[in-house]
Amino acid sequence: MDSVPHVEHLPRIARSSAGHAAVEVSGQPMTHPARRLHDVDREPVVARVQRAYADGRLGFAEMEERLERALTAVTQAELAWAVADLPEPPDEVVRLRSANGRVRRTGDWQVPRVLQIESEYGGAILDLSQAVIAHSEIEIDLQLAYGSATIVLPPGATANVDGMQTEWGRVICKTAGRPRPGSLHVQITGKLGYGRLKVRSTRRPARRAFATQS
Repeated sequence: MDSVPHVEHLPRIARSSAGHAAVEVSGQPMTHPARRLHDVDREPVVARVQRAYADGRLGFAEMEERLERALTAVTQAELAWAVADLPEPPDEVVRLRSANGRVRRTGDWQVPRVLQIESEYGGAILDLSQAVIAHSEIEIDLQLAYGSATIVLPPGATANVDGMQTEWGRVICKTAGRPRPGSLHVQITGKLGYGRLKVRSTRRPARRAFATQS
C-alpha cells in the first residue's frame, strides 16, 4: 500500500571560499567562466531554455536564438547569457519519510539533485525512465530498515551503489557503474536492514524530458 510521505525541501546555496554567493549556471557555481565547455555543460542550459519556452516565458524566436547561443558557446561566460534572466532551476534536497507505506515515484515527475528516502517498514519504487531530470548527476539516499527498493534508470544511465550499506539485505545493480559523458549518473547511498535494492535500466523505450544539470 502506497502512502503519502512527509516531504521536506531543503535549499542548498552555493558559496565561494570567501563566503559570498557564487554566480551559478544551471545550478552550478560558475567558478571558471573562461573554462572551455563540453556537451554535458550545454545540455542543462538547453533544457532550461526549452522549459522557459514551454512555460511561456520565451517566444519561439527568442528560444531559437538562445538555443543557438547555448549550443555554440565555448566558455561558461558565453553560456551564461542564454539563461541570465531565467528563473533558477530547482536545486534542493528533497526528503521523503514514510513509516509503513511504500514510496512510489513513476511517470512524469521532477527529480531533485538529492533525494532522501526514510522508511521503517515500507519500501520504495523510483522509476526515472520518464522523469524530468535537471542534473547530470543525482544522489539517492535510502534509509530502509525492513523494506526493499527498486530504481529504474533511463537508457544509457549509470549508477554507483558502492555507498550502500547492508545488514541482512543485498544489492543488485544491473547497470554500468562508471559515469559516461552526456548521460545521467546516479550515486546511490544509504543503508538496508533486511530488504533488497535492485537497480536496472528500463525495459521499454522511454519518452522523457532529460535535462542534465549538474
